Amino acid sequence: MNATTTGRASIDLNADLGEGFGRWQLTDDEELLSVVTSANVACGFHAGDAATMRRVCDLAAARGVRIGAQVSYRDLAGFGRRSMDVPPDELAAEVAYQIGALDVFARAAGSQVSYVKPHGALYNRVVHDEEQAAAVVDGVLLAGGGRPVLGLPGSRFLDLAAKAGLPVVTEAFADRAYTAEGTLVPRGHENAVVTDAGTVVERSVSMARFGVVTSHCGSPVPVRARSLCLHGDTPGAVGLARRVRERLEAAGVRVEAFV
Repeated sequence: MNATTTGRASIDLNADLGEGFGRWQLTDDEELLSVVTSANVACGFHAGDAATMRRVCDLAAARGVRIGAQVSYRDLAGFGRRSMDVPPDELAAEVAYQIGALDVFARAAGSQVSYVKPHGALYNRVVHDEEQAAAVVDGVLLAGGGRPVLGLPGSRFLDLAAKAGLPVVTEAFADRAYTAEGTLVPRGHENAVVTDAGTVVERSVSMARFGVVTSHCGSPVPVRARSLCLHGDTPGAVGLARRVRERLEAAGVRVEAFV
């Protein structure tokens, strides 16, 4: 819950990390891990490989940053941003597979996979798709441990996860445009990503302190967020993350992990 519902001004700051493959590296993992409190680590299906997962887990554990499994459709070519019709049993198995792979490296680093967050097209699909949402929940359960899951407030995914006994954590996005209904504007639409740094910073404070964000059409949208996401693949992501954290703390918001 956020400050507007509990009076407790605190928020988790998460970013997508480990988004590389082989010699190609997209995110500045080391620098971002000096700012964020939770790391959504790519598990090999949209990005990431064994060496990258191990390196990011080592860095995160050394800095006391929580490690999360960012599970995705099997879509390296499309960076996990293409929706796919995966049979539920297969999707559940693939979610569990990704969590298990990352957990090996997290535990070797002296930590563990503390939560699960879908990525890209899967994240947006499970907002409304009952079958795909249930499959992701089944995959988290199959991997064991009853881990918390991150998702959009009001999503089918969080509803089904809660019914299954999983802890749920609501999430907001500092650098993504919102519809008037509280969902994310699809990336294929104009201005789906908020690129102005000052706007991102002020939106972050508004969501953390007052539980509201302005939609792409100008209307206020309530957001009940315990975690705030900044995308690691955004140009200038490190500097932006630092500005967001500094502004949050200056506004009296404690930046701390939710687990």
